[in-house]
Amino acid sequence: MIYIRKAIPEDLSILLEFEQGIIAAERPFDPTLKEGEISYYDLKKMITAHDVEVVVAVLNDQIIGSGYARIENAKSYLNHELFAYLGFMYTHPDHRGKGVNKQIIEALSNWIRSQGIFEMRLDVYNDNPSAIKAYEKVGFKKHLINMRLGI
Repeated sequence: MIYIRKAIPEDLSILLEFEQGIIAAERPFDPTLKEGEISYYDLKKMITAHDVEVVVAVLNDQIIGSGYARIENAKSYLNHELFAYLGFMYTHPDHRGKGVNKQIIEALSNWIRSQGIFEMRLDVYNDNPSAIKAYEKVGFKKHLINMRLGI
């Protein structure tokens, strides 16, 4: 049975592998990423931060997925002061299609609500229909398109 728990410092090595998996999956969608090994997150700091909840999905004592929710200030013109930004959403390829992403989002949603926050947001590449579908499946809706132009 898959269960979700808060990440601990001892999980760092596998989480760093997951981060590289995310970057490898996103490279085809983003020509602005630097070549070579890069890092998106300071996972060691995030695991112990009070305004971030990093969780892992575990099956048979193996970590198979991850995600985080980070509390952020909303723009002053919005009707909420704070929101939770979701990221680091990863499921090991051997376990995709088993509802791992849904369980991670449910666990993060519970933590977010416990913080008195009722708005979640995330970013997904427009050219990644499988990720978009996965997020729509758990209730996310397209909201804003971020556009770029290299000059």
